[in-house]
Amino acid sequence: MNRSLIFLFTILILYQCSTSPTGRKQIILLKDDQMNEMGNEAFLDMKSKTPIDTRSNTNAYVNCIVDSQLQVTTDTTGVTKWEVVVFKDNTPNAFALPGGKIGVYTGMFSVAKNKDQLAAVIGHEIGHVIARHGNERVSQNQLTSGGLKVLESMGKPAVAGALGMGAKFGVLLPFSRKHETEADLIGLEIMAMSGFDPRESVNLWKNMSAISSGKPNELLSTHPSDETRMKQLNEAMPKAMSLYETALQSGKKPNCHL
Repeated sequence: MNRSLIFLFTILILYQCSTSPTGRKQIILLKDDQMNEMGNEAFLDMKSKTPIDTRSNTNAYVNCIVDSQLQVTTDTTGVTKWEVVVFKDNTPNAFALPGGKIGVYTGMFSVAKNKDQLAAVIGHEIGHVIARHGNERVSQNQLTSGGLKVLESMGKPAVAGALGMGAKFGVLLPFSRKHETEADLIGLEIMAMSGFDPRESVNLWKNMSAISSGKPNELLSTHPSDETRMKQLNEAMPKAMSLYETALQSGKKPNCHL
């Protein structure tokens, strides 16, 4: 059989065997332990280059939210212990890497104005990890770059750098928006199940929209527009509110404060 056909057949098998937490079919080429190691190395590198906020109040606040959400999170990627770091950076941002690594920038505190809004951010980041979005992103990069030979020839630093990267336009563009939407919806359920008000996820994006200017058109962006995100969150809100009410009735009411 032609090598190309064997390669495509292998990819089809992998595609059929891999599904995300929402049931979406995925192309996953790397093992979880490989991705986790790459995530660990990338996180170590970032910690060595970016100032870390060591204040007890900010770290207790963020970890309170993370711990509450992890109690209701199902992770099958082999993460044994999550690590959360607050970075001194005025950018309103947060990120996650395979291996259970979460970074929150201090600039996020001015946009996520309460614990529920920050829980929406962190739940979203947890969603990226448990849905293996980093693995999918690297796998898709390799397919668009010529297949497995490219992957095999790349060293760990190069692959780690690809964790959050993709082609700016083309095949990966709508794929990346799928990741963002999926992480939004996974995060919405995580925050609701852990006792954070899911309605605040919409208010978070209202805040984000208020400080954003000059964003590219959604069709030329790797992220959904703020309006699209709020619409999709509102559509998923009835189920999230049901999960939230159940969480409250079971006594889940995280006491996280800054």
